[in-house]
Amino acid sequence: MGIIRKLLAWLSVPIICFFALIPYLARPFNPDNNRLLGRTVARFGRWILGMERPLQGMENMPTDRPTVVIANHQHNDDLFVLADLLPKRGVVAGKSSLVWIPFFGQVFWLGGNVILNRSRSHKAVALMKTTSEAIARDRKSFWVFPEGTRSKGRGLLPFKKGAFHAAIASGAPITMICAAHYEDKTIGWTGRRETVPVRILPPIETSELNTSNLPELMNKCHRLMAEAIADLDKNAKP
Repeated sequence: MGIIRKLLAWLSVPIICFFALIPYLARPFNPDNNRLLGRTVARFGRWILGMERPLQGMENMPTDRPTVVIANHQHNDDLFVLADLLPKRGVVAGKSSLVWIPFFGQVFWLGGNVILNRSRSHKAVALMKTTSEAIARDRKSFWVFPEGTRSKGRGLLPFKKGAFHAAIASGAPITMICAAHYEDKTIGWTGRRETVPVRILPPIETSELNTSNLPELMNKCHRLMAEAIADLDKNAKP
Protein backbone atom coordinates (compact mmCIF):
# COMPACT_ATOMS: atom_id res chain seq x y z
CA MET A 1 0.00 0.00 0.00
CA GLY A 2 2.85 2.39 0.75
CA ILE A 3 4.14 2.18 -2.84
CA ILE A 4 0.65 2.75 -4.22
CA ARG A 5 0.14 5.77 -1.97
CA LYS A 6 3.44 7.31 -3.06
CA LEU A 7 2.73 6.66 -6.73
CA LEU A 8 -0.70 8.29 -6.47
CA ALA A 9 0.72 11.26 -4.55
CA TRP A 10 3.30 11.97 -7.23
CA LEU A 11 0.82 11.36 -10.07
CA SER A 12 -1.38 14.02 -8.52
CA VAL A 13 1.34 16.68 -8.91
CA PRO A 14 1.30 17.05 -12.74
CA ILE A 15 -2.51 16.75 -12.75
CA ILE A 16 -2.87 19.58 -10.22
CA CYS A 17 -0.27 21.63 -12.11
CA PHE A 18 -2.14 21.09 -15.39
CA PHE A 19 -5.31 22.63 -13.94
CA ALA A 20 -3.22 25.32 -12.22
CA LEU A 21 -2.10 26.55 -15.64
CA ILE A 22 -5.42 28.39 -15.87
CA PRO A 23 -4.74 30.89 -13.04
CA TYR A 24 -1.04 31.00 -13.91
CA LEU A 25 -1.83 32.02 -17.50
CA ALA A 26 -4.53 34.41 -16.33
CA ARG A 27 -2.08 36.29 -14.11
CA PRO A 28 1.44 35.23 -15.14
CA PHE A 29 4.40 35.86 -12.81
CA ASN A 30 2.07 36.66 -9.91
CA PRO A 31 3.73 35.05 -6.86
CA ASP A 32 0.39 34.59 -5.10
CA ASN A 33 -0.25 31.72 -7.54
CA ASN A 34 2.67 29.84 -5.97
CA ARG A 35 1.18 29.94 -2.50
CA LEU A 36 -2.16 28.57 -3.69
CA LEU A 37 -0.47 25.80 -5.68
CA GLY A 38 1.83 24.90 -2.78
CA ARG A 39 -1.11 24.53 -0.42
CA THR A 40 -3.03 22.36 -2.85
CA VAL A 41 -0.15 20.04 -3.78
CA ALA A 42 1.15 19.60 -0.21
CA ARG A 43 -2.16 19.04 1.53
CA PHE A 44 -3.57 16.73 -1.12
CA GLY A 45 -0.28 14.82 -1.23
CA ARG A 46 -0.19 14.36 2.54
CA TRP A 47 -3.80 13.18 2.48
CA ILE A 48 -2.95 10.51 -0.10
CA LEU A 49 0.17 9.47 1.80
CA GLY A 50 -1.67 9.38 5.10
CA MET A 51 1.04 11.64 6.52
CA GLU A 52 0.55 13.88 9.53
CA ARG A 53 2.64 17.05 9.76
CA PRO A 54 2.37 18.68 13.19
CA LEU A 55 3.43 22.33 12.91
CA GLN A 56 5.02 24.45 15.62
CA GLY A 57 5.77 28.17 15.50
CA MET A 58 3.51 29.32 12.65
CA GLU A 59 3.28 32.65 14.49
CA ASN A 60 6.99 33.17 13.68
CA MET A 61 6.34 33.45 9.94
CA PRO A 62 6.32 37.17 9.05
CA THR A 63 3.04 38.24 7.44
CA ASP A 64 3.52 42.02 7.25
CA ARG A 65 6.84 42.12 5.39
CA PRO A 66 8.96 40.03 2.99
CA THR A 67 11.25 37.36 4.37
CA VAL A 68 13.95 34.99 3.16
CA VAL A 69 12.89 31.48 4.14
CA ILE A 70 15.48 28.74 4.55
CA ALA A 71 14.53 25.10 5.14
CA ASN A 72 16.36 21.80 5.37
CA HIS A 73 16.08 19.66 2.25
CA GLN A 74 15.90 15.88 2.73
CA HIS A 75 13.95 14.17 -0.05
CA ASN A 76 11.71 14.94 -3.02
CA ASP A 77 8.78 14.36 -0.66
CA ASP A 78 9.65 17.71 0.96
CA LEU A 79 7.16 19.03 -1.59
CA PHE A 80 4.35 17.43 0.43
CA VAL A 81 5.89 18.21 3.82
CA LEU A 82 6.68 21.91 3.32
CA ALA A 83 5.11 23.47 0.22
CA ASP A 84 2.01 24.80 2.00
CA LEU A 85 4.24 26.93 4.24
CA LEU A 86 5.28 29.25 1.39
CA PRO A 87 4.61 32.80 2.64
CA LYS A 88 2.59 35.48 0.90
CA ARG A 89 4.08 36.60 -2.42
CA GLY A 90 6.67 33.86 -2.12
CA VAL A 91 8.99 32.65 -4.87
CA VAL A 92 11.25 29.61 -4.70
CA ALA A 93 14.81 29.00 -5.86
CA GLY A 94 15.07 25.80 -7.90
CA LYS A 95 17.47 24.10 -10.26
CA SER A 96 17.07 24.71 -14.00
CA SER A 97 16.13 21.10 -14.73
CA LEU A 98 12.78 21.62 -12.97
CA VAL A 99 11.43 23.58 -15.93
CA TRP A 100 11.49 20.43 -18.08
CA ILE A 101 9.08 18.52 -15.83
CA PRO A 102 5.71 18.38 -17.65
CA PHE A 103 3.22 20.97 -16.31
CA PHE A 104 5.18 21.48 -13.07
CA GLY A 105 8.00 23.15 -14.97
CA GLN A 106 5.62 25.46 -16.81
CA VAL A 107 3.88 26.68 -13.66
CA PHE A 108 7.24 26.99 -11.90
CA TRP A 109 8.40 29.37 -14.61
CA LEU A 110 5.08 31.22 -14.84
CA GLY A 111 5.18 31.72 -11.07
CA GLY A 112 8.24 33.94 -11.42
CA ASN A 113 10.35 31.55 -9.37
CA VAL A 114 14.14 31.80 -9.37
CA ILE A 115 15.76 29.30 -11.74
CA LEU A 116 19.39 28.50 -10.90
CA ASN A 117 21.98 26.94 -13.17
CA ARG A 118 24.40 25.15 -10.84
CA SER A 119 27.07 24.87 -13.54
CA ARG A 120 27.31 28.66 -13.84
CA SER A 121 27.95 29.91 -10.32
CA HIS A 122 28.78 33.48 -11.42
CA LYS A 123 25.34 33.80 -12.99
CA ALA A 124 23.73 32.34 -9.89
CA VAL A 125 25.35 35.05 -7.76
CA ALA A 126 24.08 37.75 -10.13
CA LEU A 127 20.63 36.21 -9.99
CA MET A 128 20.66 36.31 -6.20
CA LYS A 129 21.46 40.04 -6.36
CA THR A 130 18.52 40.56 -8.70
CA THR A 131 16.34 38.58 -6.31
CA SER A 132 17.34 40.79 -3.39
CA GLU A 133 16.19 43.80 -5.41
CA ALA A 134 12.85 42.10 -6.07
CA ILE A 135 12.44 41.39 -2.34
CA ALA A 136 12.86 45.08 -1.55
CA ARG A 137 11.08 46.52 -4.60
CA ASP A 138 8.19 44.10 -5.14
CA ARG A 139 7.86 42.88 -1.54
CA LYS A 140 8.39 39.27 -2.55
CA SER A 141 9.46 36.61 -0.10
CA PHE A 142 12.16 34.17 -1.15
CA TRP A 143 12.37 30.45 -0.27
CA VAL A 144 15.72 28.67 -0.52
CA PHE A 145 17.05 25.25 0.48
CA PRO A 146 20.49 26.52 1.57
CA GLU A 147 22.12 23.09 1.52
CA GLY A 148 21.75 23.15 -2.27
CA THR A 149 20.91 19.44 -2.50
CA ARG A 150 18.93 16.72 -0.72
CA SER A 151 20.61 15.41 2.42
CA LYS A 152 19.06 11.91 2.18
CA GLY A 153 19.69 11.03 5.81
CA ARG A 154 23.12 12.65 6.10
CA GLY A 155 21.95 15.31 8.55
CA LEU A 156 21.99 19.05 7.98
CA LEU A 157 24.57 19.73 5.26
CA PRO A 158 26.77 22.86 5.01
CA PHE A 159 24.98 25.95 3.71
CA LYS A 160 25.67 27.81 0.50
CA LYS A 161 25.87 31.61 0.61
CA GLY A 162 23.19 32.70 -1.86
CA ALA A 163 20.19 33.03 0.48
CA PHE A 164 22.24 34.95 3.03
CA HIS A 165 23.56 37.38 0.42
CA ALA A 166 19.97 38.02 -0.67
CA ALA A 167 18.79 38.57 2.90
CA ILE A 168 21.58 41.00 3.79
CA ALA A 169 21.29 42.92 0.51
CA SER A 170 17.53 43.33 0.90
CA GLY A 171 17.47 43.75 4.68
CA ALA A 172 14.78 41.06 4.92
CA PRO A 173 14.67 38.80 7.98
CA ILE A 174 15.63 35.14 7.66
CA THR A 175 12.92 32.68 8.70
CA MET A 176 14.09 29.13 9.39
CA ILE A 177 11.84 26.13 8.79
CA CYS A 178 13.02 22.85 10.28
CA ALA A 179 11.58 19.43 9.46
CA ALA A 180 12.40 16.38 11.56
CA HIS A 181 14.44 13.62 9.95
CA TYR A 182 12.23 11.27 7.97
CA GLU A 183 12.62 8.37 5.59
CA ASP A 184 10.38 6.58 3.12
CA LYS A 185 8.85 4.48 5.87
CA THR A 186 5.26 3.27 6.16
CA ILE A 187 3.19 2.32 9.20
CA GLY A 188 0.95 -0.74 9.32
CA TRP A 189 -0.88 -2.56 6.55
CA THR A 190 -2.48 0.66 5.26
CA GLY A 191 0.91 2.03 4.16
CA ARG A 192 0.43 5.32 6.01
CA ARG A 193 3.57 7.45 6.12
CA GLU A 194 5.37 8.33 9.32
CA THR A 195 4.60 11.63 11.04
CA VAL A 196 6.95 14.51 10.18
CA PRO A 197 6.89 17.35 12.72
CA VAL A 198 7.98 20.78 11.52
CA ARG A 199 9.02 23.88 13.46
CA ILE A 200 9.29 27.50 12.30
CA LEU A 201 11.93 29.39 14.29
CA PRO A 202 11.79 33.10 15.17
CA PRO A 203 13.18 35.23 12.33
CA ILE A 204 16.69 36.65 12.43
CA GLU A 205 16.93 40.32 11.49
CA THR A 206 19.49 41.35 8.87
CA SER A 207 18.78 45.07 8.40
CA GLU A 208 21.86 46.07 10.41
CA LEU A 209 24.17 43.49 8.80
CA ASN A 210 26.58 43.68 5.88
CA THR A 211 28.65 41.14 3.95
CA SER A 212 31.30 41.04 6.67
CA ASN A 213 28.66 39.43 8.92
CA LEU A 214 27.90 36.70 6.38
CA PRO A 215 29.95 33.83 7.93
CA GLU A 216 28.60 34.55 11.41
CA LEU A 217 25.03 34.70 10.11
CA MET A 218 25.38 31.42 8.24
CA ASN A 219 26.90 29.67 11.25
CA LYS A 220 24.17 30.98 13.55
CA CYS A 221 21.37 29.81 11.27
CA HIS A 222 22.98 26.41 10.78
CA ARG A 223 23.44 25.95 14.53
CA LEU A 224 19.87 26.97 15.40
CA MET A 225 18.40 24.73 12.72
CA ALA A 226 20.57 21.75 13.69
CA GLU A 227 19.49 22.14 17.33
CA ALA A 228 15.81 22.40 16.38
CA ILE A 229 15.98 19.35 14.10
CA ALA A 230 17.70 17.32 16.82
CA ASP A 231 14.97 18.31 19.27
CA LEU A 232 12.23 17.40 16.79
CA ASP A 233 13.86 14.04 16.16
CA LYS A 234 14.09 13.33 19.88
CA ASN A 235 10.41 14.04 20.44
CA ALA A 236 9.04 12.67 17.17
CA LYS A 237 6.43 9.93 17.44
CA PRO A 238 5.21 7.65 14.60
